[in-house]
Parts: sequence; structure tokens; C-alpha cells
Amino acid sequence: MTAPHETGPVEELDPVVPGELAAFEEEFAPEAEATGRTPLVVKLLVAATFVVILNETITINAIPRLKEHFGITDSSAQWVTTIFMLTMAAVIPLTGWFLQRVSTRTAYAAAMITFCTGTLVAAVAPAFGVLLVGRMIQASGTAVMMPLLMTTLMTVVPPHDRGRVMGNVTLAMSVAPALGPAVSGLVLQLGSWRLIFAVVLPIAMLVGYFGFRLVENVGETKVTSVSWVSVVLAASGFGGLVYGLSKIGHAAWQEPTLIIGAGVLLVAVFAANQIRLQRSGTPLLDLRTLTHSTYRTSLVLMAAAFMGFFGSMLLLPLYLQGVRGLSPLECGLVVMPGGLAMGLLGPQVGKLYDRFGSRPLVIPGSIGMVAMLVGLSQVTTTTPYALIVLMHVLLMTSLAAIFTPVFSLGLGDLPPELYSHGSSLLGTLQQVAGAVGTALLVVIETNRSAGLLESGSSIDEAFVGGMQWALLASAGIGLIVVAMALLLPARVEPADPHVGH
Repeated sequence: MTAPHETGPVEELDPVVPGELAAFEEEFAPEAEATGRTPLVVKLLVAATFVVILNETITINAIPRLKEHFGITDSSAQWVTTIFMLTMAAVIPLTGWFLQRVSTRTAYAAAMITFCTGTLVAAVAPAFGVLLVGRMIQASGTAVMMPLLMTTLMTVVPPHDRGRVMGNVTLAMSVAPALGPAVSGLVLQLGSWRLIFAVVLPIAMLVGYFGFRLVENVGETKVTSVSWVSVVLAASGFGGLVYGLSKIGHAAWQEPTLIIGAGVLLVAVFAANQIRLQRSGTPLLDLRTLTHSTYRTSLVLMAAAFMGFFGSMLLLPLYLQGVRGLSPLECGLVVMPGGLAMGLLGPQVGKLYDRFGSRPLVIPGSIGMVAMLVGLSQVTTTTPYALIVLMHVLLMTSLAAIFTPVFSLGLGDLPPELYSHGSSLLGTLQQVAGAVGTALLVVIETNRSAGLLESGSSIDEAFVGGMQWALLASAGIGLIVVAMALLLPARVEPADPHVGH
């Protein structure tokens, strides 16, 4: 295992948790190996990640209230969610460099202080523009937390135990977004939309405070210069790409096409610049991760899986509220069992991965994902709720069988010095893949619905017909997941023989 590295005296960096580096090596790491316990630093980061990821979906149910309060249109109100995803896509590429430069505790403090600041700004926002600024600040903190968690996990957890611990990460990644609509639905029953942020803020502050007191510094810091040209290219390229994709279906085709084209061009220039900077050892996002075949296959698989995953998250709530007439809270309760199943199964899937490898989990999981998307594409205006819940639970269970092993396998294929860059690239691709999947399904659903309306179908029937075609398209994307699953090895050998020892 990579030895923890302090950049100064231990007393200065960690006055609350005493002890020298030798004590950390002697007590913390061997305990994780010998007893199979999840290291404390990972538990704390999982808790913080859960809180910040919850906010990506927590405002979905508040959109009607925001429209009424600020007197804005549907398309304007959607920005409260779009700006979060856009900021994540713009900031995550910077985290690979940032996490190598600063200590674990510094990164944790920066992420949580930024997130809490954004939450406070959003809670007291006097205007919609200020609310969007608050959401951008929130997202900037969230963007640091997920790569920080992944990088720390890969550093302190030995290879033979990573699947089990990665399962706990799956809990944070899946349960939090699934609980977002349900939590906001419940809070909105009690009062203003501001309560959403007022409830989250003290929880985030407590998690941040106690986490900072207990988090240990893990891994070595490396002081490198930053290419500000790369920063601008990454932010404008990835951010522009996600923004252009979010405009599809909400504007004439020329506008999103131009924005997406510009985003793709800037991302290409950014990639070329990183390859040039790799010669001097100072890339913002090290693309040498892509020279590792298992990581590369995992990246393609995860991108396709997230496109299907985000599609179902988008369409099902629209169907339940728009066609079936459920309240936001009722809708959240319908989709919540799937998210809970995915999260709670994560640790068990991780244990099975540690014991049997990836293929017995990922291959059946990818086939199950396709089957359930096909099943959901047959939903009508009268499908029993119990059947919808069952198919959604099975879909989320299939995704749990995919995500936990593939995260472990893909990042495990990299040498330790590329962990932060690998997790950053994976996080960036998740945001872009989610935006691509959402845009694609919106186009399919909108065009099919318009055709059905012209042929005399009712509004509800037209929407359901469009949703059916969109979910079938998701199932088609799922075939890519199946193909990539067949290419994955059962396990990878650690790139560094000292990792985990």
C-alpha cells in the first residue's frame, strides 16, 4: 500500500488524531487487511459523498415551486438541475491535478466548505440568478468529493478487498440520487423550497466538521505547475458540451448543434494539449490512463451504462407524474425501492467480486439491464404500479452488479500515480454520458410523441409511445454494455507490486 505522506509535522496537520506515520501504517492499514474492515477515512468520505451527491437530484421536485416563486418558465426552472451537471462536467477534469497537489484533509476541507457555502447561498437566494450561483458553488464541492473518495479507496484498500469496499461507494452513488426526489417531496410538504437547502446545510456542516477532525492524510502530494490554458479548455469544452446537449429538444436544432460542435472541438484541443504536456510531466488530466486496456474497456462500458441509467431516471418520473398523476412524494416513493436495492446490494456484490471476479457479475448484470429496459419500454397508461416497481428494482439490481466490479476493475488496472486522473476522467465521462443519454432520449421521445399526436393519439398516449421508443433505444445502448462486459477479464493484477502491502 502506498505510504501516507505528510507535508509537514503531524501535529500541525492533524492535531485531533495524534500519532506518527508509523502508527498510521501499523494500525490503520493492517487492520483493513487483516479484519476486512472498511478504513475510517473511506467511511467518512462515503458519508460526505452521500450528502453532496444527494443534491444533484434533490431540486427536481422543487421546479414547480421555483416557477411560481420567481415567475420563470419551465425551461428556465430546469436550469437549477442543468447548472449542477454542467458545473460538475467543467470542474471534475481539474480534480486529477488538484488531488495530487494537496493533502487528503485539505481536499476534504475545500470540498465541504465549498459545498456548504453554495448551500447557504441557495437557501437565502433573493433571485433565481443567485440560486443558480449557489448551485454552481455546490456542484464545485461535489465535483471534488467523488474523485477524492475513489483515489483514497484505491490507495488504502488492498486489491483483494476493494470490491467489498467499492460496494459501500455504490451505496453513496446510487441511494443518494434515488432518495433525492423522495426527500425533497417530503420536505416540500412542510413548506417552502428553501427548506430543502436549510435541511441539507446543518447535516453537511456536521459531516464536514467531524470528517475533517478524523480524516487522515493518505498518499503523497506532488507539487506541479498548472496549465491555465488547459483549465480554460477543460471548463469550456466539457461544460459547453453538456450545455449543448441539455439544449436538445428545448431549442431549434441549429443552436445546440453549434454549441455541441464547439464543445467537441475544445475537448479535442484540450486532449491534444494534455498529450503535449505529458512530455513535461504536468498534464491537467493525464490521458496515459487510456493506454491501459482494461481501464479503457471499463470506461466505455460505464459510459454506455450511465446513458441508460440516466435515461430511466429522467423518463420514469415524468411518466409517473405527468401520465399517472402521482404527487412528487408519491413518485419518489415509487422509484426509491430501486435505488435502495442498488445501494444495499452494493457491499454484497463487492464481496462476490472479491471472491469470484467480475465476469459472473457483470455479464449477467448487463444482460439483466437490457432485459429490464425492454420490459419498461412496454409500460402503458394502465400498467400496475407493482410491476413498474419490480422492473425498476431489477434494473437497479442489474446496475449494482455492473458498477461495483467495473469501478474496482477499471481503476485497479492503473498504477497508483494515475488513480486520481483515472477517477477524474471516469467522473467527467459520467456527466457527459448522462447528458448524451438524456439528450438522445429527449429527441426520440419528443419526435415520436409529436408523430402520435398528429395521428390522433391523446397527450398521455403520445407521451407513453415516445417513452417506449426512448427506453428501447436505451436497451440498444445496453447492448454495448453487454459487448464490453464480454471483453473484461475476471481480475487485474495490481500495476504496482507494493499496492496493498
